[in-house]
Amino acid sequence: MRFTKMHGLGNDYVYVNCFKEHVKDAPSVARFVSDRHFGIGSDGLILINPSKKADFEMEMYNADGSRGEMCGNGIRCVAKYVYDYGLTDKTSISVETLGGIKYLDLTVKDGKAELVRVNMGRPRLEPELIPIVPEDPKEDTVIDAPILVDGKEYRMTGVSMGNPHAVVYVDDVDGLDIETVGPKFENHERFPNRINTEFVKVLDDHTAQMRVWERGSGETLACGTGACAAAVSCMLNGLTEDTVTVKLLGGDLKIEWDRDADVVYMTGPATVVFDGEIDI
Repeated sequence: MRFTKMHGLGNDYVYVNCFKEHVKDAPSVARFVSDRHFGIGSDGLILINPSKKADFEMEMYNADGSRGEMCGNGIRCVAKYVYDYGLTDKTSISVETLGGIKYLDLTVKDGKAELVRVNMGRPRLEPELIPIVPEDPKEDTVIDAPILVDGKEYRMTGVSMGNPHAVVYVDDVDGLDIETVGPKFENHERFPNRINTEFVKVLDDHTAQMRVWERGSGETLACGTGACAAAVSCMLNGLTEDTVTVKLLGGDLKIEWDRDADVVYMTGPATVVFDGEIDI
């Protein structure tokens, strides 16, 4: 199987061009290639497929083999791949995902895609669409809501950007014991499909710092949909303006929420690490 290792701000995946390759049992392949000791090493596997609904399809699997709806960093890499490797010459493309069709604009420099701006669509706040079990069944959003995790009360804001997120504010992002608390959020009874959890500290009205625990992958250096969810949460809670730089372990993402159109935009880089071939 030929592949390309790519990353968006350190959120790395193994990409396979399924216009040329055929991957059988993708969940098992995802677990194998993601292993950082015995495989290639990645946060998961992304297959680039033909689509009847869009220019391309992104089929994404987490490191544990579970299927993911959407990945913001991953979809930027898909855009870079299809342009840099000659699958398209367009600088505006559409990509089908389980989280819906996304629209991307590429900034090209010296014949290569350098930055990608993604129309991430509408942030979904309804508990049943995230999904989150609300404390009060009558609640139509989960904003600054209490949640008890391992005997400690946190305040969370629930947002779906095609996959489920719980945004939690903390005083110390750097010193957070994310390896302990992350799994407890991920598998909490209030999240029927498990959850991605963003631990956020607001630095000023245009900047937030974030670490993320991704369901099925653990802590990653960056999460594009998570950065969008964190920014939307900051805006909903009146903590920032409507354009936010989210500072992740792997770098920065620019997130904008056009409230009139109810559309979130994410802008960031995508990087090719290397091409290779592996026996599966």
